[in-house]
Amino acid sequence: DVTFREDLHQARTGTGPAVLATLRNTSIGYHRTNGEANIARATRRANRRPHDLITAVTSSIPTTQ
Repeated sequence: DVTFREDLHQARTGTGPAVLATLRNTSIGYHRTNGEANIARATRRANRRPHDLITAVTSSIPTTQ
């Protein structure tokens, strides 16, 4: 709730809430798949190094950290 600031989101109607939930769940799943126990720390790291995340997602060979 705090890491993704869910309470501050303005998406309350239509498909907005479902899309945001899907993106959050995808992010959490990605970090957990890579062995991260602390999602907040992994999210901060990904925010500081977006090129690493883009490379990992677009790479044809899966890697773990």
